Amino acid sequence: MRRVNFDLDVLRTFVTGIELGSFAKAADRLGRSTSAVSAQLKKLEEQAGTPVLRKSGRGMVLTEAGETMLAYARRLLELNDEAATALHGAELEGWVRLGLQEDFGESLLTDVLGRFARAHPRVRVEVRIARNSELLERVSSGRLDLALAWDAGVATPHAERLGEVPLRWIAAAGSEALRPWRDEPLPLVMLEAPCVMRSAATAALDRANIPWRIAFTSASLAGTWAAVAAGLGVSLRTPLGLPSTVQALAPHDTSLPALGSLGLCLHRAEAESSPSVQRLASLLAQPWQGMPLAA
Repeated sequence: MRRVNFDLDVLRTFVTGIELGSFAKAADRLGRSTSAVSAQLKKLEEQAGTPVLRKSGRGMVLTEAGETMLAYARRLLELNDEAATALHGAELEGWVRLGLQEDFGESLLTDVLGRFARAHPRVRVEVRIARNSELLERVSSGRLDLALAWDAGVATPHAERLGEVPLRWIAAAGSEALRPWRDEPLPLVMLEAPCVMRSAATAALDRANIPWRIAFTSASLAGTWAAVAAGLGVSLRTPLGLPSTVQALAPHDTSLPALGSLGLCLHRAEAESSPSVQRLASLLAQPWQGMPLAA
């Protein structure tokens, strides 16, 4: 079988177009003409030996082969970029103090921070997992260089809005569709106040005239998930970082009110950060590229 060497520039155009939801937008971001992008996509399909895109209405969607290609393209580009960073960024040194919500801790610590540590072994990263209010206070006081936090309506001077994540009611894994609690208030499992999602849940239930009670209060997400998995009640979070013992309910699977989405922001302590902080900030923003932003 003849070996195929995929063109990384072509793969980057392909991935960018899918993430932005438009190859015209990809052309603009990558500084290419739309005809050049079309030629690249044609080249990709020739290399793949099968269509990776098909028309759907006025746009294009992935074929089954295209979905497979997208997954591999992302991995190839990530490895390419990591290699380039390792070769050209080895001189970075110093330290970066990063704050994260528990929701992001597991995935980001193993993925983004692992890549950063391999590429910049001379940079020391200190990570603090904390609640939203503490993260913002520490960034504002200069005790953290970066913080990835939910948009709670509190601005910091140097914040970048990365996108929005849907809010979902969370129930024990395998639970059937939730029906209204007719004989008793809805039992809620929530983090200790103040909590952005706790406030959003109770306000939405009040607007829908659904009675509720706090059945379990936890200081950590681990305790929240344990209580939900045990069937003590339902919670409200995003689909990010959920353990296998719980599940996010789709809006059509529950009679509880829909909650929309929650903004995600990257806060910086300073407008002009050190090269190490800038590099880590860039890596932290990458997973959310292509996410919808609030108008």
